[in-house]
Amino acid sequence: MKNHIFTGFGFGPIQAGLFVNEAFKSGNFSRIVISEVDQKLVDAVRANNGCYYINVAKFDGIEAFKIEGLEIFNPSVDEDKTELLKVLSQSTEICTSLPSVNFYDKGVAQLIKEGLSNVNNLIIYTAENNNHAAEILEQKVGSFKNVQFLNTVIGKMSQVVTDKDEIKRKSLKPIVPGLDRAFLVEEFNKILVTKCNLSDFKPGIKVFIEKEDLLPFEEAKLYGHNAIHALLAYLGAGKGYKKMAELKNDKEIMRIARDAFIKESGAALIKKYENLGDNLFTKKGYEAYAEDLLERMTNPYLDDTIERAARDPQRKLGENDRIFGTMQLALEFGIEPVNMAKGAAAGIIHLIKQEKINNIMEEKKTILTRLLHSEKSVSKLIELTEKELSKLN
Repeated sequence: MKNHIFTGFGFGPIQAGLFVNEAFKSGNFSRIVISEVDQKLVDAVRANNGCYYINVAKFDGIEAFKIEGLEIFNPSVDEDKTELLKVLSQSTEICTSLPSVNFYDKGVAQLIKEGLSNVNNLIIYTAENNNHAAEILEQKVGSFKNVQFLNTVIGKMSQVVTDKDEIKRKSLKPIVPGLDRAFLVEEFNKILVTKCNLSDFKPGIKVFIEKEDLLPFEEAKLYGHNAIHALLAYLGAGKGYKKMAELKNDKEIMRIARDAFIKESGAALIKKYENLGDNLFTKKGYEAYAEDLLERMTNPYLDDTIERAARDPQRKLGENDRIFGTMQLALEFGIEPVNMAKGAAAGIIHLIKQEKINNIMEEKKTILTRLLHSEKSVSKLIELTEKELSKLN
């Protein structure tokens, strides 16, 4: 029975290939609506009668799927904004899927606030890559009776392919015919969300997995999935690889990644969270998690590039981010993160090359110290990483 209404903010590959896709497949929604400021994209989907395509990378190939019945509006157009406010007041599920939580201040939070005046029983998924996105959005929107803001842990890898030759070579379906963009997402849809606590309300999207406390699983994603993805990319870049799928046949890189994933990240997280009684935080459960992700990260049909996976090294090599954050977690539980240190060393060299620093040898210590802020507070990390840097010279 179609008794739900979905409204999404942003129309990137996660929104289109996960939330809208699952809402459409569920058959539980009478309306599926998107708020998107890219007028070219809005016009293209409208011209195609609300239909668009996603390309799903499986382990044996790529399959295109058609989603129908999408309504799409640009909130910067007065007429569209009026319709969005109307549908927001009737929505049962909303999802923000924006580049960052900073976009909440670009009219999104205010629009949601205005639209929720008469709403009853609503959940709002926040799909931005921030552990406290739900709390941040709720603070900006305000608290409403029978409205719950939910955090998410999204381990689904995705991308927008914009190269015409690549779209043709892979036989991808453009988002709509004639548009120079295509959504390419992996098949995976085991998404974790905060448990819905609204009484007498059942979400229309039923495939998501609810958890009372998402923090342990957010850490597993950051210090497991994200950390190893970056480690693979930096080690691959150091050897001149162009595609993540090429790493599958490099036994040395895959051994380092597997040991970092299971013996360092996994061992530390299991010690920290084994009291939860969740299968993920067991030796067998975490090993299965690691092996599955290593297979998915190097899926030739997802065809992720080293360049994309290694982008933004300044952020990814931050003191508390995926690489050094994992190293600190491991040290906290008495585990020496020698394999993560190899990724850190490769990442620092990649950063130096990106910044086009000519005298790499002299700048390594300066870069490392700047990234970690204080040698005194993280001396063990510096010691481990410099040891690996010396091996790469």
